[in-house]
Amino acid sequence: MTLLLGPPGAGKTSLLLALAGTLPSSLKMSGDIIYNGHTMDEFVPRRSAAYVSQHDLHMAELTVRETVNFSAKCQGIGHRFDLLMELSRREKEENIKPDPEIDIYLKAAATGEQKAEVVTNHILKVLGLDICADTLVGNNMLRGISGGQKKRVTTAEMLVTPGRALFMDEISTGLDSSTTFQIVNSIRQTIHIIGGTAVIALLQPAPETYELFDDIILLSDGQVVYNGPREHVLEFFKSMGFKCPERKGVADFLQEIKGNTG
Repeated sequence: MTLLLGPPGAGKTSLLLALAGTLPSSLKMSGDIIYNGHTMDEFVPRRSAAYVSQHDLHMAELTVRETVNFSAKCQGIGHRFDLLMELSRREKEENIKPDPEIDIYLKAAATGEQKAEVVTNHILKVLGLDICADTLVGNNMLRGISGGQKKRVTTAEMLVTPGRALFMDEISTGLDSSTTFQIVNSIRQTIHIIGGTAVIALLQPAPETYELFDDIILLSDGQVVYNGPREHVLEFFKSMGFKCPERKGVADFLQEIKGNTG
């Protein structure tokens, strides 16, 4: 889990697009991007990585469940289904009583129901979308789910894919801090379970959301000012002469010093 910080215009979106292999052809890029020792011409980046825009683009006439299920069927669910089956096996070994709803999904899979539906239902529950699963997504002309729920749907569309690298651009736009925390926490749990990678750009994350991340990347005018573990960031800037005042959020502190580090 990596938090990408930087002011507007610092180059966060361009960096995320480049890492996901979706940079517009009109932009020139220098250097190499390597996934586990493999350059991007050795595999299909869009099958291994997913870019999540800050804008929610959905078909208003589809329900939440139909939207996520369509994404799962089009992009493939990859290891997600195997992950659920492994979870079930471990629960049996440890004599843990499984969550009733997840248990129903797994039993449905065992009886031949399509895997996409099983994974869709699981992701909906993880992101708290099960309460509006059969509600239309909607738009300005058609009444549907709330803005916070739409952001969760956008996230769900990417979580059901086989890709293990998620690049998420300003997913907190229009959300309160509590909703942002819940979404990031759900992503964190999923990423840690599957051994994946998530780089998430946030403009002003709350302290409790900031604490969910393992690493920090701080950008300023297209340059990386810091890239490393979250627990070492304050020590690093203190050695550079920038000390974080008491009772000040670390993320806010980092945003303020970016202009003085060039």
